[in-house]
Amino acid sequence: MGQRARIKLASTEIAKINQICSSIGGIVEKTGVAMRGPIPLPTKKLKVTTRRSPDGEGKASWERYEMRIHKRLIDIATDERTLRLIMRVPIPEGLNIEIEMVGA
Repeated sequence: MGQRARIKLASTEIAKINQICSSIGGIVEKTGVAMRGPIPLPTKKLKVTTRRSPDGEGKASWERYEMRIHKRLIDIATDERTLRLIMRVPIPEGLNIEIEMVGA
């Protein structure tokens, strides 16, 4: 593949990631550039356990909260026109996107 762009997506909402992946796929299909992905990476689970009672009195009951961070990875062969179009895609709030250039 030679020089390529690696796009990393991360969000707590899977629908936002799927929406961006499909729009990037549409751009890549339109320009005819080679693409690998979206490759699902392991979901990170952040867990917090807190006590329900604010003071030490009463029953020891607990609240359990969990936040999942979904991640995807896309590799695209570098093409200046394709990268410009990808950078113009509107990114929804709460979605982290990271684009880096990777050599062969």
